[in-house]
Amino acid sequence: MLYSMYQAQTDALNMMRLLAAPAATWLDMAWAGRDGAYAARTFAAAMDVFARAGTTHRRPAFAIAPVRVGNRDVAVRETVALTLPFADLLHFEKDITEEQPRVLVVAPLSGHFATLLRGTVQTLVADHDVYITDWRNARDVKLRDGAFDLDDFISHTIACIEALGPGSHVLAVCQPTVAVLAAVALMAEARNPAQPATMTLMAGPIDTRLNPTKVNELAKSQPIEWFERKLISKVPLGFPGAGRRVYPGFVQLTAFMSMNMDRHVQAHRTQVRNLVNGDTEKVAAHRIFYEEYFAVMDLAAEFYLTTIRNVFQEHLLPLGRLEYRGEKVDPKAIRRTALFTVEGEKDDICAIGQTMAALDLCAGLSPYMKRHHLQTGVGHYGVFNGKRWAGEIYPQVREFIQAFSR
Repeated sequence: MLYSMYQAQTDALNMMRLLAAPAATWLDMAWAGRDGAYAARTFAAAMDVFARAGTTHRRPAFAIAPVRVGNRDVAVRETVALTLPFADLLHFEKDITEEQPRVLVVAPLSGHFATLLRGTVQTLVADHDVYITDWRNARDVKLRDGAFDLDDFISHTIACIEALGPGSHVLAVCQPTVAVLAAVALMAEARNPAQPATMTLMAGPIDTRLNPTKVNELAKSQPIEWFERKLISKVPLGFPGAGRRVYPGFVQLTAFMSMNMDRHVQAHRTQVRNLVNGDTEKVAAHRIFYEEYFAVMDLAAEFYLTTIRNVFQEHLLPLGRLEYRGEKVDPKAIRRTALFTVEGEKDDICAIGQTMAALDLCAGLSPYMKRHHLQTGVGHYGVFNGKRWAGEIYPQVREFIQAFSR
């Protein structure tokens, strides 16, 4: 019922937005140079902001720009290296003869598309042969493809690591750090020849008992039955996944926005002012950010609920009780995969210490194979996007990968 009501409202608002966009353009042009032009431009700007403020369920393009390799600029193209029931493994190919370290970026499955890591990929791709998990919107996955829970996420991750082959590297951002650590531990226990050479875990909830944030407290504020009863809906008719139980992306977006609503409201007010003043650079930056932010995806209910319960409520991994299809996950089994953890000083989603906890869990690793970096002055998104990521964090990630490349 919740999803059907949302979809009906969204369809109605989208019709209004389709009218608002051309009306804003006409109004701005019609009043140019006339009395009252400032008021008309302000109204046109407000309509432009309204026209672009709706949620979508379409993945934006990665659109990775050409990169400098050696002494020439090289184009980057996307190909699908592996197709799985709930994800594609994308490969960002370059026409070069140089061999570069193969890096799998495991993207979050938390209500936004993998393109949220566009900046991460853009930085990595100049020096590495980059792949990424492109998770599917659950409302587009047919019921016949089965359920998808945390175990399935882990199995998808193992399949992607195996696709890159021995000597590759894996980098996880935020939510998938738990699954990646589990996947590597299971591969180590099985002596899988495709065990990665390095594992970089960035701003992830390895142990949310440490310095709990508002997000962590919310996850523990109600029993798991409450989350299932209040937040899970069925995909309505008209979509490939009709009837599938999901945690809707719009619910996740609403929750995230409510944490910083004043900031989002002010950002849109500022956008109106920038449009009126003709500040094209700031207008473009706002549009790029919110195009990504408002592009939401649904999560399979099983995945959302097992993640809430196992990671945020029962803390099974740090307590040594996490299992994968009945098999215990033991990070101490990891002996061949070097570990690098990265945290942000101002992260209000995964606080200081939560990702670093992986270093203690991986007790089988020699000290020289474990590193940690705390980046000052950045929040959650600054760990993997922006100037601090590109200029201060990434050089350390690159050096770490190079140090353990075969």
